[in-house]
Amino acid sequence: MLRRIKGVRYLSSKYFPNEPTSPVVKTASVPGPKSKQINQELGQVYDNKATYFVTDYFNSYGNYISDADGNKLLDVFCQISSIPLGYNNPKLIEAAKSDEMIDAIVNRPALACFPSTNYAQILKDGLLAAAPPGMNKIWTSLCGSDANETAYKAAFMYQHSKIRGNKPFSEEELSSVMNNKAPGASEMTILSFEKGFHGRTFGSLSTTRSKAIHKLDIPAFDWPVAPFPKLQYPLEEFEQENRQEEQRCLNKLEEIIENAPKQIAALIVEPVQSEGGDNHASSEFFQGIRDITKKHNVLFIVDEVQTGVGASGKFWAHEHWNLTSPPDMVTFSKKFQAAGFYYSNPDLQPKDAYRQFNTWCGDPSKAILAKAIYQVIKQDGLVSKTANVGDYLYSGLQQLVNKSDKLKNLRGKNFGTFIAFDCVNADVRNKLLADCRLNGLNVGGCGESGVRLRPTLLFEQKHADLFLNILEKVL
Repeated sequence: MLRRIKGVRYLSSKYFPNEPTSPVVKTASVPGPKSKQINQELGQVYDNKATYFVTDYFNSYGNYISDADGNKLLDVFCQISSIPLGYNNPKLIEAAKSDEMIDAIVNRPALACFPSTNYAQILKDGLLAAAPPGMNKIWTSLCGSDANETAYKAAFMYQHSKIRGNKPFSEEELSSVMNNKAPGASEMTILSFEKGFHGRTFGSLSTTRSKAIHKLDIPAFDWPVAPFPKLQYPLEEFEQENRQEEQRCLNKLEEIIENAPKQIAALIVEPVQSEGGDNHASSEFFQGIRDITKKHNVLFIVDEVQTGVGASGKFWAHEHWNLTSPPDMVTFSKKFQAAGFYYSNPDLQPKDAYRQFNTWCGDPSKAILAKAIYQVIKQDGLVSKTANVGDYLYSGLQQLVNKSDKLKNLRGKNFGTFIAFDCVNADVRNKLLADCRLNGLNVGGCGESGVRLRPTLLFEQKHADLFLNILEKVL
């Protein structure tokens, strides 16, 4: 089924005039011999067990990733959703070569102690300009796990501050905390959902529930977990069943909060549970969560590390929910090439110095890249364009799923290019991913048998056609 769209102008050509018109596969296997050799050498000094193939980033371009053997694959995985504007985007290269960037890199500051003269403006023109509705403050951090970790710290300090009032720390608090004991060390908890993924540092890992291999052998906090809806597809055929499933999960959530032996400081949830299998839920479900957190004075943290920055057809995926009140915090990373969390309540910023703190507190160089990314997205209207190409891509996938006995549970309708489907089992999924690479397509898995799409914001209809043709051939 060869698809061709006539009369369509492609914005990607503006940035990548020499982008390949189709994938190039030169080797009989992917990874090829050179990639295997380099990876073997790397493995002698570095843990490389998760390597797909060794990448030649100098020759990766636009929507195509190049490997060490010269294969050029259409990339719809994009460094686990972290390449927003294609490989070697000239606007980002321009930002990288600026005097502002050179200063940020060679004089990397301890931001909390020695902020640069231009950091406020860098944030104002980029990360803060992109702030979710209802939010006007930011804390910058080092990665997605760190973003969630610092949001948890903010939640704990906020909740204890409410209890303490204007009183100073007691001698008992100051002495007990040095032995990791209450009352100085908090006994409050963070609630997360089954199949959720929030990172791999100690606090964030305690809220991660996607795969056992992520958590084995690591000490964890005894924090509560709530069920996340298991929707049935197609959605229009299971409306009543899915409503009942979501209500069951909301009822259980409230029951857990009401009966928790320790106070729940905050709840964290992804708009789509990405690593856990690209699990979706309705806007009504998330509004239900917001209502419950408001009722029980639990802070509501939305983890937009993977869903944020345009891929869902909204700049922030939680904008699809039309909440009656905004979340308390929204964490971000990946496509912004920077990390941190947004908020609006000034009380989420601790009153004493050095409480929310590390040496770098983020990185001005990453905030400069985020500024350049945001400006391209706004200038070229990439969020609405991603929504449109997502509709086109979903429609083509629907045709393939309908006639295939190997695919099921297509999801992500009206959600930009943040689309996924399941294979009938893990073996079929793993073979499909490998065969796609052999045919010039780099795509990633998630959950037990899921396939997730994470293309750039400059992924357009011509790329969607190539993707659909390759997938059909592989099937």
